Amino acid sequence: MSANKNKNDDPKPADDGAIKDPAEWTTGDEPMTGAQESYLNTLARRAGEDVEDDLTKAEASMKIDELREKTGMDDVPTRDTPAAKTRRKAAK
Repeated sequence: MSANKNKNDDPKPADDGAIKDPAEWTTGDEPMTGAQESYLNTLARRAGEDVEDDLTKAEASMKIDELREKTGMDDVPTRDTPAAKTRRKAAK
């Protein structure tokens, strides 16, 4: 076996559940996804607000968080976030 390690030989770091600030996302300046737009529009209707159509991924994420809090949906976990997974495990 070679003494030189290939970087691909290192195990993948464990997901520590840390949530990265949307402002730090490498793809944060890309247009919001279709899923973000749909959810954002749903939350905006519940909150009685209008939202811009040309938000970035990061802006949409922050607006979603804001509207979830405003509508009381921040207590309802979404399906795919690390926080949602933690809440589901805690609820069992």
